[in-house]
Amino acid sequence: MSRRYFESLRPGDCSAIDSVPDHLFLVRVEKAQYRWHEHKPFYAVVFSVLEPKHLAGSRFSGRLYCTPKALWKLNWFLRDFHYDVDLLSRGEINDQALIGLRGVLKVSYALARGLIFLNFDSFAPAEQWNELSSFAASDSPGSEVA
Repeated sequence: MSRRYFESLRPGDCSAIDSVPDHLFLVRVEKAQYRWHEHKPFYAVVFSVLEPKHLAGSRFSGRLYCTPKALWKLNWFLRDFHYDVDLLSRGEINDQALIGLRGVLKVSYALARGLIFLNFDSFAPAEQWNELSSFAASDSPGSEVA
């Protein structure tokens, strides 16, 4: 009998997220796929953590909705993660062009119907990681502010 390890089968463990000030991560898009739903179409996105170092290589996934009311957030993500400007100006999203994009992601989680959902709260360009992560670390409980 052989055993296989599947990361996504583990129960939701939010302690890793809680160990990061302001829940800020420098991430890379590993996978993105459009999923049609009658009321709420969305992109299912898998991110790989680049920073903080103690979580590097960890993955998490979530949804970016494509409803008319949510397109502002999708546009914010695409802009800050430096999605192809020509494609964006034509209103086109190529799933393959999303892979490898990097940026800063602020996440939170919510409990609904007994399930843990990951929320993408905000985005920033990868170039701002050092500034944002230092600010988050200095603003965390137990840190000293001069």
